[in-house]
Amino acid sequence: MEKGKKVGIWEYSSLTRDGRQVLVQRYGHTANKLGYCRPIEDVPYEAEVQLGQWTRTRVEQPPLFIGGEAALAAYMAKLNYPEPAQRRNIQGRVIVSFAIDTLGNATSHKVLMGIGGGCDEEALRLSRTIPAHWIPARLNGRAVPVVYELPFSFKLQTQR
Repeated sequence: MEKGKKVGIWEYSSLTRDGRQVLVQRYGHTANKLGYCRPIEDVPYEAEVQLGQWTRTRVEQPPLFIGGEAALAAYMAKLNYPEPAQRRNIQGRVIVSFAIDTLGNATSHKVLMGIGGGCDEEALRLSRTIPAHWIPARLNGRAVPVVYELPFSFKLQTQR
């Protein structure tokens, strides 16, 4: 760290389902360059393949949050369960979509699937506060804008 900014090559790890710690990313913060990314699920994204032309396709490299899913989960943990939703026992999943441009900025946030009770607004609010630490998707060797879908879970804790 220099003057509060990350410099040099940083390695980010995460735990697997069976509890093993594995390397998920190696990122050069000085050069702003991804050195390594653990292969992840191959899913299609809505991508701007040509200017103004969006289509659902598989990409060579999906958009990645610097630091991996564990770093993204740390921001998502700041989710506040709205009081009206708690009172009305509203639970479920809210899906927010946003575009990640070729510079790694997130824009055009919107709720794709909501559950009401203030949960949709809270998921949208939180998604907008996630820092622009995105590595853009790549298609045919170049960065391309894509639409990213992020699920937020609202589940009430059972009283014992």
